[in-house]
Amino acid sequence: MWRPADIKYPTDLGILNQARIETERIIDNLYKPLRVKLRKKPRTSRKIARKEYLKVAKKRKVSYQERRKAIGKQLKYLKKNLGNIEDLIQAGASQENLSKRQKNCLETIKKVYEQQQSMWENKTQSVPQRIVSLTQPHIRPIVRGKAGKPIEFGAKLSVSCVDNYMFLDKISWENFNESCHLKEQVEKYKETFGYYPESVHVDKIYRTRENRNWCKERGIRISGPKLGRPPKNVSEEEKKQAHSDECFRNAIEGKFGQAKRRFSLNLVMTKLPETSITSIAITFLVVNLSKLLRQFLSLFLSLFTNNRTGELIKPPFINFDYTLNNFYVLKLIDLSENSWSKVA
Repeated sequence: MWRPADIKYPTDLGILNQARIETERIIDNLYKPLRVKLRKKPRTSRKIARKEYLKVAKKRKVSYQERRKAIGKQLKYLKKNLGNIEDLIQAGASQENLSKRQKNCLETIKKVYEQQQSMWENKTQSVPQRIVSLTQPHIRPIVRGKAGKPIEFGAKLSVSCVDNYMFLDKISWENFNESCHLKEQVEKYKETFGYYPESVHVDKIYRTRENRNWCKERGIRISGPKLGRPPKNVSEEEKKQAHSDECFRNAIEGKFGQAKRRFSLNLVMTKLPETSITSIAITFLVVNLSKLLRQFLSLFLSLFTNNRTGELIKPPFINFDYTLNNFYVLKLIDLSENSWSKVA
């Protein structure tokens, strides 16, 4: 499962333009205390660089040659700005004039320049640990291949569901193979409940030969068809079992939808990796609490309903007829005058 991050869809040209703008602001802050010592401010060519960027960014369709040429120009402007920053620091400028955000952003920009320069020189479209956001450098692009969203940006989650309660097993900003964590999740289940589960209902990616053999050794039934060529004749019992497994596995898919639609898991607005992980964990906590609250409410209502008919049952400690008759006998309510009267 994925948790989409709140970032603009990144492009190489857009990231370089944003990095260039940030370096220009850093140059302005570093130059302020050196106005007397350095009478001439380092040139940044910011107006020319912006025109070069907008010339390509405003086009609806951009050819490969035009995009590559524009990226090359932005790389040159960014390299020039990074060189000016180093010259200002050597001239006596202190990084104390920069905010904490600008210091972190400067380190991120240096990594972005190295990655983009490497891709531009080698004419490739991928690089290890690629940065797609200056404000959230921990986010990585990961190909999913789904219709409408071939690439998503955010944290990858590994979640298990036990008795309709969600357990968050793993959160990672890097891509990972879920099948490698099945053994670890089953062992966590044993540590929590003291025994192995009777069956494990998993997606197709978990049904590897290694995982099947591991579950078989421990007497755990794993859902899904067997590996190899499907049999020609399938018994009714096997069909019924397969249908039951799929219905059981739909519970966790429904939980994902509930967390995204009702508990804002579809777009978490936090920026830092620590706060994002906390936000995701709290979301699953609230999902479990809402399930627990519904169970308490059902238990409470079951005390006042007939299990067979579903009709409300009058509580045994309240007699409505007797109470109403006593009101008439003692004349606490005068029906003729519609007012309260005293009792003699």
